[in-house]
Amino acid sequence: MTETAEVREFWQGLGLPGLIDVHTHFMPERVLAKVWAYFDAVGPLTGRPWPIAYRHAEQQRVDTLREFGVRAFTAMLYPHKPAMAAWLNSWAADFAVRTPDCLHTATFFPEPGARQYVADALDRGARVFKAHVQVGGYDPADPLLDGVWGLLAERGTPVVVHCGSGPAPGKHTGPGPIGGVLARHPGLRLVVAHMGLPEYTDFLDLAERYPRVLLDTTMVFTDFTERLAPFPAAELPRLRDLGDRVLLGTDFPNIPYPYATALHALAGLGLGDDWLRAVCWGNAARLFGAPAAAG
Repeated sequence: MTETAEVREFWQGLGLPGLIDVHTHFMPERVLAKVWAYFDAVGPLTGRPWPIAYRHAEQQRVDTLREFGVRAFTAMLYPHKPAMAAWLNSWAADFAVRTPDCLHTATFFPEPGARQYVADALDRGARVFKAHVQVGGYDPADPLLDGVWGLLAERGTPVVVHCGSGPAPGKHTGPGPIGGVLARHPGLRLVVAHMGLPEYTDFLDLAERYPRVLLDTTMVFTDFTERLAPFPAAELPRLRDLGDRVLLGTDFPNIPYPYATALHALAGLGLGDDWLRAVCWGNAARLFGAPAAAG
C-alpha cells in the first residue's frame, strides 16, 4: 500500500471527509532552511537523530498534504528575534492567498508595535496564530504581549503555543509562565502544542481549568516521542473526557517518520472512533469551519 493510500484509508475508515491538521509548517525558504538545520543538529539534545521526512520543495509539500486528503492545514511560523514577525506575517498572508486550503496563519514577538501588527494581520484575515516560547526565548507574560493576548482573546482567534519544555527546556517553558497569561486572559483560545510535552499532566490541568484551552496531538503518542517523553497511561481517561478540545497536529514536514505514523498512534490509544473523528476533523471543523469535502 502506498503512503497516500494508507492515510486516506485511515480517514475513510472513520467515515470522515478528510483530515484537518492544525500544526503544519510553511514559511519562507531561508527561514525553513534554518529550522531544518536545527533539526539536523538536534541529535545532541535528544540523543537521537531527527531526519526530516518531507524535505521537499514547497509545492511538493502542499501537494503531498492534498493527496493525503488534508483539507485544511496551517503555516505555523515564528520569529526568534525582534523585527521579524511582521515580515513573516506578510509572507504568510501571501501564502494563504495562493494556497486557499491553508488557514491564514500569523505570529508575534514581544516588541513595541506587536499589538498593532497583530491587529493588522487579523484585519487581513488571519485565522490562527503561532507562538514559540522555546525558540523565541521570551516570557509569554512579557508586558509587551499583554495587548496581543487581550486582542486575541477578544477576537476568539486560536493561538497555537509551544509552551511545553520538550524537546529541550527553555527559560520560560512549562505550565507556569503560560498559566500566568491564562490567569490574566482566561478567555484566550489557547492551543497547547504537543499537548505540552513532557508536562502533560500540568497542561491537562490547565485545559480542565480553562474551558477555552485546547491541545494538539503533534508528535505525541508516536514511538519516537514515547521514547523521549512517554504520555502517562493514567491520564488517558482525562484525555478521553477532553476529546472535544483535542486537535490533530503533526509537525509536517519536520517529522522524523511517515505522516501515517501519527494517525496510527492516535488509533492505538483505544479511545474509540468517535474520539478519533472529533480529533481528526470535528473539533477543528467547529473551530475554523468545515473545509471542502474530499475529492
